[in-house]
Amino acid sequence: MPQKNKHIPVITLPAGIGEGIIIARSSVDGSPNFKEVERSHRDGGHSFILQEKGATRIEIDFQEYKIQAPAIMYMHPNQVHRVIGFKKATISSWIITNENLHPELLQLLEDLTPVVPLSLNKETQTLLSTTASLCIQLSERKQEKLYHQILKESCNTLVALVASQYLAKSKPTQNHSRFEVITKAFRSLLEHNFITIKSPMDYAKQLNISTPYLNECVKNTTGFSVSYHIQQRIVLEAKRLLHHSDRSVKEIAGDLGYEDHSYFVRLFAKIAGITPLAFRTKNHD
Repeated sequence: MPQKNKHIPVITLPAGIGEGIIIARSSVDGSPNFKEVERSHRDGGHSFILQEKGATRIEIDFQEYKIQAPAIMYMHPNQVHRVIGFKKATISSWIITNENLHPELLQLLEDLTPVVPLSLNKETQTLLSTTASLCIQLSERKQEKLYHQILKESCNTLVALVASQYLAKSKPTQNHSRFEVITKAFRSLLEHNFITIKSPMDYAKQLNISTPYLNECVKNTTGFSVSYHIQQRIVLEAKRLLHHSDRSVKEIAGDLGYEDHSYFVRLFAKIAGITPLAFRTKNHD
């Protein structure tokens, strides 16, 4: 098995390139021929792929997707992914760090995660491609006195346009039921606290509601209990670490808040249907 990192690799943005923003357009066919994107990794910012021609095959958190033009794909910095290949693809892609996103946009992206590739109509694709072209042009005008401000604002406009497309496909907030509002709040809390908070009762307390009512809301909205969602989130993170790092099962258990690593092994096997070590062996790079 090839040598792995102690932690999941993170592709950080090169110094001096827009200080936390990178945007480019490329045409590729076949393999990426770039080992950093071919191996599983996280990006150091919010990533976007605008598929203008052809197709891109990508794996995100153990699920393979085909992005077929015209389409857009957004990936959160937490998501582990790798590019499998391209078929006569032309893509505009950009990465933007948290500190470069307007706070309301950052919150919006947090609420959207995770998403799937989104097909675009021709008019929307043209608008996004034109905006991306402008951002690329602005990224090259490094002599501008307000270079970073101009690049940041233009890329925020581009991100807002993408977020708008995803929002258009989702249910309007004003039409959300009380159950859906509470479920969304729970999932947001879960994403930020799954390592330290594992009890449905503690999530209910944070939301100022009873545990049975939280369960009712979540089960009504998603079809699954609060405990199910907590366990699934923990196992997803465990899979990421087992597959993409060489940390021992005991270390991973500790990373995820379990002092009793044998309990963690039993939980993983119950949810994943396979032991952590068997999962690592089956899915090694």
